Amino acid sequence: MPVQTSSKNRVFLEQQNRRESNARSYPRRFPLAMQTAEGIFVTDADGKQYYDCLAGAGTLALGHNHPVVIEAIQKMIDEKRPLHTLDITSEIKEEFISEVFASLPESFAKRAKIQFCGPTGGDAIEAAIKLVKTATGKRSILSFQGGYHGATHGTMALSGNLSPKENVQGLMPDVHFLPYPYEYRCPFGAGGEETHRLSSAYIENVLDDPESGILPPAGMIFEAVQGEGGSVPARAEWIREMRRITKERGIPLIIDEVQTGIGRTGKMFAFEHAGIIPDVIVLSKAIGGSLPLSVVVYDRDLDQWAPGAHIGTFRGNQMAMAAGTATLKYMKENGILSHVEKVGAKLMQHLQDIQRHIPEIGDVRGRGLMIGAEIVSPLQKQSAAGTPPADPELAAKIQRKCFEKGLIVETGGRHGSVIRFLPPLIVTEEQIDDITAIFKEAVYETVK
Repeated sequence: MPVQTSSKNRVFLEQQNRRESNARSYPRRFPLAMQTAEGIFVTDADGKQYYDCLAGAGTLALGHNHPVVIEAIQKMIDEKRPLHTLDITSEIKEEFISEVFASLPESFAKRAKIQFCGPTGGDAIEAAIKLVKTATGKRSILSFQGGYHGATHGTMALSGNLSPKENVQGLMPDVHFLPYPYEYRCPFGAGGEETHRLSSAYIENVLDDPESGILPPAGMIFEAVQGEGGSVPARAEWIREMRRITKERGIPLIIDEVQTGIGRTGKMFAFEHAGIIPDVIVLSKAIGGSLPLSVVVYDRDLDQWAPGAHIGTFRGNQMAMAAGTATLKYMKENGILSHVEKVGAKLMQHLQDIQRHIPEIGDVRGRGLMIGAEIVSPLQKQSAAGTPPADPELAAKIQRKCFEKGLIVETGGRHGSVIRFLPPLIVTEEQIDDITAIFKEAVYETVK
């Protein structure tokens, strides 16, 4: 049953229902009309306040309306700076590029080129795929089960989720899915550390098998922590193996940092946990300081495409570049990365403490402030790896109960059974305590 909403919210929601596409998704789980927002809090049209642990699906690194972001936007307006420049450069754009390159590992930055894309991560993924296909002259792409890379025709083909694909014909061909090292639901039925070793061995064998059915690939793409796939982190050892395997075979490695990038996992970029250097990274969401922006950063040897090979009218969003620069500078000057590690560890500990008393929480995992709690049916038949089946209905009930109590959390993962926590990176320890207290109440009231 949907959550009952009071008068002002109901008016806006009913109007939205009449006029917006049936493809809308978040309002079905969070039936509110946002009125004001600051930091980690949003307030609806009826004055109820919520902890926002969705944060624009990870877009709001510094939370809603952070002063440094507002100041950067206001300064542009006051100085009558151009808001839109296509791909013509400007002082603001050059400062943004310098800040992005300064955020990268030095060995990557000194060889880096950047491509500005349309304002969504999906468009940047499209650009990355075109880039490696152009540079290599090959067409096959290696992707991973459980991965999510966008909702465009091409990026849907790269993503593991089947339901969006069912009614869309003719997706991008020559995409081959490989087993991601999801330890709780090991694709090999083993679990634990053995998962990443089996995955690596399988992938290397596929690439060296002359009858694997897969032509030499143009690239490999994955998330170092699967986001929509259920906050599933890959071990550093596995990421290093993927880099070795691709490097030895001349396969460009693309890391999708759309959700993990800009400090979400406790490093500026999630691939840094493994100490590798990819060939391509894709950035969106938080890179624009809460405003629409996406870029592809890649090794200069791949820069083989012709002028106009990837374009987009709104690739010159100057306001997002200014906000993104301000966000990156603030994070570096205020130790946000170490803060994410600290509060992320606290959030993980709280959730694991709850898990010890609630068998319906099968797994708690993640990295930094990208954490998921997988909801299961503990009394039902277990898999070969010894894990009980997912319980999406219970996960949805817990999500609704959290919402009733003033906490916005998203679900994801297999069958939508994972409660995902993506708070702004500036969340305090005290707020983590409050968030997990609400979650604990919601779980106990739903399960018991």
